[in-house]
Amino acid sequence: MTHSAATDLELMRATAALDADPATAARLASGVLEQAPDHATARLLLATACRKLGDANAATATLEALARAHPSALVLQLELGRAYAAAGRGAEAQAAFEQAVTLDPGLADAWRELAAQRFAEGDLHGGDAAYLHFSRLAPDPPYLIDAQVALASNRLAMADTLALQCLYTRPGDAASLHLLAKIAERRGERAALERYLHQCLEVAPGHAEARYDLARMLYEQERVDEVLPLVERLLVSEPGNVNYRCLKAQTLRLAGRSEQALALMQQTVAELSSEAQAWIVYGYLRRESGEQAEAVKAYRQALAVQPDCGEAYWALANLKTLPLTAADRAVMLELARSKTLGPSRVHIEFALGKAFEDESEFAESFDHYARGNNLRRSQRDYSAAATTDYTTQCKALYTAKFFADRSTWGVDSREPIFIVGMPRSGSTLLEQILASHSQVEGTRELPFVPAIAQALASGPDGTEARKYADQLGSLGEAHIGELAAQYLRKAQDHRPLGRPRFVDKMLGNFSHLGLIHLMFPRATIIDTRRHPLGCGFSCFKQLFARGMNFCYDLEELGQYYRDYADLLAHIDSVLPGRVYRVHYEHLVADPEGEVRRLLEHCQLLFEPGCLRFHENPRRVQTVSSEQVRRPIYAEAVDHWRHYEPWLGPMKAVLGGLASSYPSPAKQKKTAD
Repeated sequence: MTHSAATDLELMRATAALDADPATAARLASGVLEQAPDHATARLLLATACRKLGDANAATATLEALARAHPSALVLQLELGRAYAAAGRGAEAQAAFEQAVTLDPGLADAWRELAAQRFAEGDLHGGDAAYLHFSRLAPDPPYLIDAQVALASNRLAMADTLALQCLYTRPGDAASLHLLAKIAERRGERAALERYLHQCLEVAPGHAEARYDLARMLYEQERVDEVLPLVERLLVSEPGNVNYRCLKAQTLRLAGRSEQALALMQQTVAELSSEAQAWIVYGYLRRESGEQAEAVKAYRQALAVQPDCGEAYWALANLKTLPLTAADRAVMLELARSKTLGPSRVHIEFALGKAFEDESEFAESFDHYARGNNLRRSQRDYSAAATTDYTTQCKALYTAKFFADRSTWGVDSREPIFIVGMPRSGSTLLEQILASHSQVEGTRELPFVPAIAQALASGPDGTEARKYADQLGSLGEAHIGELAAQYLRKAQDHRPLGRPRFVDKMLGNFSHLGLIHLMFPRATIIDTRRHPLGCGFSCFKQLFARGMNFCYDLEELGQYYRDYADLLAHIDSVLPGRVYRVHYEHLVADPEGEVRRLLEHCQLLFEPGCLRFHENPRRVQTVSSEQVRRPIYAEAVDHWRHYEPWLGPMKAVLGGLASSYPSPAKQKKTAD
């Protein structure tokens, strides 16, 4: 073997040993340098080994000399930066990394090192910018491919196992943590999702995708104060990112700053006019303000820039008061036949369901609604059994004695008016009626009771510590009082008019009625009730923006309604008269009588303005925003009967709940 070949072999051995056994690498490189003192590669290997062995000063001395001799050598600048960083010479490390990315802007590792150094120096935005370069250049980690394939095919347990194995072999790996977060999101495990995203950002503070995912998750939980700082930081690095801008606008809207949200989206559609998503969010804001014509223009503009934008078609259909055109239907049918449509397909199917419904073609309509629901259900993780189990736990806890023993607890406030019930039960109409009273302020679906409940059900690390019912049962009087005061403080931010009473229309709060009663024993609780088949089918044909995962399967819908009715019946038995019930059909049949009785129950004087609720200019942030700007109409009450032939699975689960539902005629006869 020639001298050169032997040297090359020793250098190959040193390189191979560098990560796992730097001492051996140093020995081999030193051996080469004994024969060839000026061998640049051997000196670089020795310096790198010294750094890995903790001798940063020796490494920097060698690398500085090499860098002076080879100022354009990219690898030398990169390793010199690492040595400076290890020696605590931050400014010099940053300069070396900046020189490395100048020499080769396409080197992902150099951008990652520069980001880490900037973060270490406290330069958050500079670090974010550098990490963004790294993210765009770095390939997908090959070790995660199997887990990604499992996730794509919805094999969530397998994906989770594979991703955890990757994390075990690479502790603190940002890519593995982010993939685990995606898996947790798909499984509906919110505590795990939040935990993984925070861990990912701890090890990779510039991970923009993880920060955006965290912001989205917090937005869905309406934790507005936590969302805005995250989005603002993202926008510093990418001010033209349409997703960040849209999320900021939607968050501002939730925070009650709708004018700022609208101004932001006006600027966005002017600057990013080719982005369909910007037009859609702009349209939503216009719709909430009652500007239907402007909303339609925005949705149509979204279609102009992206003809296959399913969300724009669904936004038009979801106006409910404006039918889609024959041309719309023809285009959507063509899109639905495409095998490459992608995520828009679910929106297209729901929009087609509405288009055929408007033409009274109910069989075709139901077929498209069913396809849309099947697609949406396949994307959601929901356990009907878990909901039923929760109901059983609550019923076991909520006994007459339980409440009697705590009859003096809570705060003496009548300010909140809680509206609970099922989606699509007439709750927005009821809220609009109450919000048209001079003493009542309409807020929105406030997230504060669910947030309290989630905190009770979780341990300090975000994992479930005990069942919610057990935790609630263990609380003391002082703690309940503190929770009530906390709720009122947070609700205050959503009461700009300062009226004495306010409406909290978070419908899912029916599952927290025990907590609400303990906190506010004198507050009004109203259950909005609609025929289970009418309510259920109205949910089934509605593509909700988020949550409501029980709505995409007829059997699960029926079971959810059954659990809801079962829990409310139990509350009625242990707290007679505590919950006031308004049946949607009765309200439609006798608006004035029902409104007068409702106001009397709320201890409010009758005001004619409550019957002219449709004249109220307040923003309405639900899918019923267009309906409540019209006088009460009866056409929708029995509309579900057109679809009755296909509602068998829901009927079977509901059992007698459907047949025993009180009709307005029966109600009037009983009253007489």
